[in-house]
Amino acid sequence: MAQEDNAVLVGNKPAMSYVLAVVTQFNEKGNKEVVIKARGKAISRAVDVAEIVRNRFIPDVKVKDISIATDTLKSENGQEVNVSSITIVLAKE
Repeated sequence: MAQEDNAVLVGNKPAMSYVLAVVTQFNEKGNKEVVIKARGKAISRAVDVAEIVRNRFIPDVKVKDISIATDTLKSENGQEVNVSSITIVLAKE
């Protein structure tokens, strides 16, 4: 799977780390769209990141698309585990 240049993958760091990454994508790299992706427990953090960017940092950014899915992963003991995922696309007008 190729990593998109305009994607921010949300994990366990504080939300502001990802907010900074998204703002950098818009301002320094000049991207018109930034994709925020998260899985499992990080989904709520991804939503927080999108809302913080929209409400505090770049008010003219809009949510272009939100998609949810279920990914099947192999756990350490070899069993397949279903994990929810979200993709949020922010677009600058």
